[in-house]
Amino acid sequence: KKPNRDDAYRRGAPGCFNPPLSERFTLLDPLLHSADSTHSFLSRHASSVRAILCLGPSPLTSDTLSLLPALEIVVGSTAGIDHVDLQECRRRGILVTNAGNAFSEDGADYVVGLLVDVLRRVSSIDRFVRNGLWPDHGAYPLGSTLGGKRVGIVGLGSIGSEVAKRLVPFGCSIAYTSRKKKPGVSYPFYANVSGLAADSDVLIVCCALTEETHHMINKDVMTALGKEGVIINVGRGALIDEKELVHFLVRGSLVELVLMCLRTSLMCQRSCLHWIMLCCLHMLLW
Repeated sequence: KKPNRDDAYRRGAPGCFNPPLSERFTLLDPLLHSADSTHSFLSRHASSVRAILCLGPSPLTSDTLSLLPALEIVVGSTAGIDHVDLQECRRRGILVTNAGNAFSEDGADYVVGLLVDVLRRVSSIDRFVRNGLWPDHGAYPLGSTLGGKRVGIVGLGSIGSEVAKRLVPFGCSIAYTSRKKKPGVSYPFYANVSGLAADSDVLIVCCALTEETHHMINKDVMTALGKEGVIINVGRGALIDEKELVHFLVRGSLVELVLMCLRTSLMCQRSCLHWIMLCCLHMLLW
């Protein structure tokens, strides 16, 4: 049975915004009006829409903005704003906001949880036991300790700083690369990602996606990280060169990978689908 889009939508993240917002604003939701296309819906309400709540990385293009002549502000629910046509907003004087530091601590907690899971193989061992694989495969290989790991952080912003704060008590040594050296930060600074990767066991990517950082984690960086390297990406998927990434994983040139974001286009490549599903589910890659 095909799921009802409206029911699924109400159970999802957007539903949590509706009650408090509806008390003070008139909410217009195109997903709750399945008879209309988004284009026709926005055109019909164009003159009355003064604000847009942009949930997740949904693209907000100049074509969409052109349908809303009265728009004054775009309210983003994520830290990143690369999905918004900032040039067009700037031209029209439309304000753009993001989530700021609201999710930084939660994101950092998730990074640490994923890292412990990958190194200690918690999820993988759980599946191994549940599937009854020990009679044929014997004892499961031991995991690795988090303590003593050299962790390189790509982007020491609000999330990266919180990640570092959490990993220091585990006994990890922290280094970072960023657009420039942070004043008052004692962690070693690297001017480029390849140098950082060469001196790291784990690479945590949490920088913004820009033209400069697009495919920042490329073949050279993965090679520098080495065969035993671990990558955790909590930024946009396009920070990583996905095609090179898959080649490395298939060849066994990277031990582990955890991705919280991937580009949709890669999901459509059938030859990569199995590997990418494993990455998204935070499963171990051998």
